[in-house]
Amino acid sequence: MTAHADREGRTGTPGRTGAPPTPGAPGPAGAPGRTGVWFIGARGSVATTATAGCAAIAAGLHPPTGMVTETPPFADSGLPALTDLVFGGHDTLDCPLSKRAEALADGGVLPHGLPSAVRAELDAADAEIRPGGPLPGDTRTDRELIAAFAADITDFTRRHGLARTVVVNVASTEPAPGPDDPRLPASSLYAAAALRAGCSYANFTPSTGLRTSALTDTVADCGLPRAGRDGKTGQTLLRSVLAPMFLQRALAVRAWSGTNLLGGGDGAALADPAAAAAKNAGKERVLADTFGTAPEGEVHIDDVPAMGDWKTAWDHIAFDGFLGSRMILQTIWQGCDSALAAPLVLDLARLLARAHEAGISGPLPELGFYFKDPDGGAPAALAEQYAALLAFAERLRGRA
Repeated sequence: MTAHADREGRTGTPGRTGAPPTPGAPGPAGAPGRTGVWFIGARGSVATTATAGCAAIAAGLHPPTGMVTETPPFADSGLPALTDLVFGGHDTLDCPLSKRAEALADGGVLPHGLPSAVRAELDAADAEIRPGGPLPGDTRTDRELIAAFAADITDFTRRHGLARTVVVNVASTEPAPGPDDPRLPASSLYAAAALRAGCSYANFTPSTGLRTSALTDTVADCGLPRAGRDGKTGQTLLRSVLAPMFLQRALAVRAWSGTNLLGGGDGAALADPAAAAAKNAGKERVLADTFGTAPEGEVHIDDVPAMGDWKTAWDHIAFDGFLGSRMILQTIWQGCDSALAAPLVLDLARLLARAHEAGISGPLPELGFYFKDPDGGAPAALAEQYAALLAFAERLRGRA
């Protein structure tokens, strides 16, 4: 999702790397106040778009298009106001947010003039971004890195007097770790740090995050809300609508293939076959969950640098109709991933903050609406996921 440096030079043993969470908030649950949003990959396209977009909406410069939490069913659910969100994060890059926003505006992702209009908010968020890692040559152990990252988050929460902080991973996709890899992947280090700092957590990337046996005990003991893996923004969103249609109309899908053309940091990261494999696993899950088994066909991802932050996704669906008549449906989705992802990231931050405030803990399959690879128990069809999300909003309203 964002440009985040490769992790190299990893040695040591993971073991149980986390610890029971230390609350990162100075006030009791339910206390009013501002909410922190701590991005992993804070200088990437998604985080920059979300930070700039939140400032623009809060100032009344643009409507909250794409933000489900700003629709009527979520009124009175106790979600933190957009004006009460404070941004910070980790990244391995040092390009200022204002410069990143200007580049996104030049590419047509952000409206012309918006970076200047929200420059103060971007600069304030940029001042709260801390160095990530591990970078090549970093000799710190997993435990030391987790402790350092957690200290950054805790310091951010305490200095700003925040009621709570939500950590959201929007960094570049990393390859899945091998069975003999002696170190935790970077995404898992950040995820463990989030729990150690007493923060709810969402993994908007296909990277490992909390889903590793090395963190099983830490996750079980944390008592914090957490959500999903790999945000559902375009091609898979459409699949979660179309696949149930074929099933409900008793149309036999023979093959379902797809291609993605994209540039930017996401395209560069997914040029790595191992990273692309991690990404495609989530894309294929919705089909397997809907049909019981994945149809024939694959998803291909091609890096086209000239496309910048824009993406074209094409699907080819072969299916049988009445009396075995052969039919084909083709779809084309063209859009900007960071602009599609940013409102969802803001939704998740608000929903997780409210869940934390309400004393809700554990995985939240009710937020499967936002993910390709949701927590266990989430339905596969978008309509059912939306119904579960609305029920969750009602649950939050009941705890207000």
